Amino acid sequence: MIQEHVVLLFILYVEPYKFSKYDLFTKQFKGIGRSWIVTNWRRDLSDEQIVTMINNSLKDKKISISDFDVERIGVLNRISLQEQCADGIVGFLDEDFPYCRGNAKKGDRPVVLFYKGDIKLLDTNHSNVAVIGVLKPEESVEQRERKMVSALLKYNYVIVSGLALGCDSIAHKQTLEEQGKTVAILPSPLSNIVPSQHKELAERIVLSGGLLITEYFEEPKSQMEMRGRYQERDRLQAMFSDAIILTASYDVNTDGNDSGSRLAMEYAKQYQIPRYIMYNETIDGKNPQFDLNRRLLREGDSQMLKQGMISTLLQQKNVLF
Repeated sequence: MIQEHVVLLFILYVEPYKFSKYDLFTKQFKGIGRSWIVTNWRRDLSDEQIVTMINNSLKDKKISISDFDVERIGVLNRISLQEQCADGIVGFLDEDFPYCRGNAKKGDRPVVLFYKGDIKLLDTNHSNVAVIGVLKPEESVEQRERKMVSALLKYNYVIVSGLALGCDSIAHKQTLEEQGKTVAILPSPLSNIVPSQHKELAERIVLSGGLLITEYFEEPKSQMEMRGRYQERDRLQAMFSDAIILTASYDVNTDGNDSGSRLAMEYAKQYQIPRYIMYNETIDGKNPQFDLNRRLLREGDSQMLKQGMISTLLQQKNVLF
């Protein structure tokens, strides 16, 4: 979850965004989150109706119309800082809001997104594949991932990832090298690319016809909130993809090794998004960078990725990556 005190997001009309007649404002109300918004929000609600609905849902202190107006004005002022960084803002009631794949529950679905680039890459007429993995892959893992991404691009797949170090950036860069389209889902506002060393990569993604997308317009207030944003980013990687591919990952976070890919794979399982694993027992059998790969294959609800599968996805020889 984003926070215990969940952000209430609505979209109203703000120039130069031309996607719906909404403004964006937020209020932290205990007990009200994305599920409540998706269930209750309508475009024709008056402020009085919204405040009444909120108060009916709150267990603690009630709010007034003046509280509501003050919060709206404050958030709109903060959002204006993003105008130079974003091409647009879309809300879940807008016609061009991205389609969520799988069967994500209401509480997991995003209600607002800031974007830069081609938002249509998340439409259903595109086949999107998320490619994820460790922050520091071995050179041989990188080469195999590049080969895999190259095979996907031959069939016009849109490559989705999280702009992180390691396997994420490898997927983005390989896509750019082959003039493909890639989507980077960020844990940060568009005004502050995370990680900072990938700011140039983010710019290249947009210039090449790709997409940057995020739920955030403000910086996190703590390291704990930032960690939560990485987890929220992981769910969107699954939700906006028709399939997800794990290149290599440690399992549970031990000895300082990362296991962020585990969350994305868990979300994909929850949403019933097909999960594929890059793995070759002969060369990966004792490599700790494939611990998560091995476990998921043992559990039996993920498939070992082979080029032949990309060809049912795709049509090639049945050769291990």
